[in-house]
Amino acid sequence: MKKLIFSLALLGGILTGCSSDDDQPIVVTEVPGTGGGDDTDSVDTTLSGNITEDMTLTNDAIWQLDGRVIVTAGNTLTIEPGTIIKAFAGQEANASVLIIARDAKIEANGTATAPIIMTSSADGIQLGQTEGTLDENTRGLWGGLIVLGNAPISEDGDVEASQIEGIPASDTNGLYGGTDAADNSGTITYVSIRHGGTLIGEGNEINGLTLGGVGTGTTIDHVEVVGNVDDGIEFFGGTVNASNLLVWAQGDDGLDIDQAYAGTVTNAVVIAGDISDHALEIDGPEGSLNGAFTLNNITLIGSATAPNGEYADYRDGAQGATNNVFVTGFQDGKDVELDNNGVAQNYISGLISFTNWIVEGVTPANSIFVEKTGDGEETIISPSFTDQAADWTTAGTTGGADLTVFAWTFAAATTSGVID
Repeated sequence: MKKLIFSLALLGGILTGCSSDDDQPIVVTEVPGTGGGDDTDSVDTTLSGNITEDMTLTNDAIWQLDGRVIVTAGNTLTIEPGTIIKAFAGQEANASVLIIARDAKIEANGTATAPIIMTSSADGIQLGQTEGTLDENTRGLWGGLIVLGNAPISEDGDVEASQIEGIPASDTNGLYGGTDAADNSGTITYVSIRHGGTLIGEGNEINGLTLGGVGTGTTIDHVEVVGNVDDGIEFFGGTVNASNLLVWAQGDDGLDIDQAYAGTVTNAVVIAGDISDHALEIDGPEGSLNGAFTLNNITLIGSATAPNGEYADYRDGAQGATNNVFVTGFQDGKDVELDNNGVAQNYISGLISFTNWIVEGVTPANSIFVEKTGDGEETIISPSFTDQAADWTTAGTTGGADLTVFAWTFAAATTSGVID
C-alpha cells in the first residue's frame, strides 16, 4: 500500500464533503486505483481545499485535484519523481488548479527518466508512463500550476501586492508580490503540465505555469507546458531565473512577461500549434518600479496554419534584452513588433536590445522586425527599426536553444523530429 505522508493532525481534519469556502481544509478521498502499474494495492487519491500541513505526494498513486487546491503559507508540498497528478474539469470558481501561496513552497523534483506529470483526469496515462492519451490540441480541461511569491512587482498604483487573476479577491492566498527579491517558493524541475487553461472568467483562462512575484531563491528548470488554452508560462513581475523551458501548442502566447519581470530565462523553445498567438509577448512595468528581463538562447518554431501566429510582440514600455534567438516556420508577413511609442522610445534609449537573431526562410532576414505604432502615433525610430535590425539579424538554419535537453518531454516523443 502506498505511503501517505502527512500528520495525524491533518488526518483529523479530513472531511467527507466539499465547500467553496476559502478556508476549506484539505479533503483527502481514497478510491481503488485505476492507474495501472505493478502495484495491485494502488489507490487514487482526490485532494480538494487548503493544504495546511507539510504534505508529500508519492509516485505510487494517481493524485487527483478537485477544485482549488492551495498550499498555504508556512507549508511545503513535496512531489516525488514520477508522480502523476490529474485534475478534474471545472470552470470559473470550480476550476481545478494547484496554487502555491506566498510563504509556501513546492518541492517538485522530477528527473529526466521520471518526470512529474500534471494533466487532466480525461488523460488515460497510467503509473509508470510518461506519454498520455491526449494530444497537444486537447486544451482547457483543467486549470494549471500557480506559484506566488514575495518578490517585487510593478503594478498599477504602485501597490506592493496584487491578487493573481482567477482567484477570488476574498481569498488572500491569491496575493503575490512584495519586497524580497530573493524569496524562495521551492523547486520545480522536470515537470510536464498538460491540457490546462480552463475558463475562469469572461475571456480569461489560467496559464499552464503562472509565476507571480516569484523570487531568485526559487528554482525553475526543465519545465514543459503542452496544449494550454491561454499562455504557456507567464511571469508577473518577480526576479526568478528559469531555464530549459518548453511550450507547445498554446492557445495564446508561449512565454509572456509582465509587470517588470527582472529575471533571466535561459534555453527555451516555443512550438506553435494550430491556434497559437505570439511566441513571445513582452510587457513592461505597470507602475513606477522598473525591471529588465533577459532572454538568452531561445528557439521559436512557427505554425503554417495558426492565423495569429506571430514571432513576438514588445509592448507597454517593455525593458530588457533578447539574445541568441533562432526562428523558423512562421508564415509570411508575421513579425517581431514594437507596437507603441513607449517601447519604441525604450529601444532608442537602449532599454530594449536585441542580439544575434537567426532567421530561417525569410528574405531579407531583418524584414521581420517592424515598428507598428497606432492611434495617431508616428514612427519615431530612425533609421527604421527594420533597417537597424540588419545589425543583429542573419539568415541561417540553426541556433538558439539547445534542443537536446528536451529529450525527456512529451513534445520530444510526439513531434516527429521537431525536437531532436
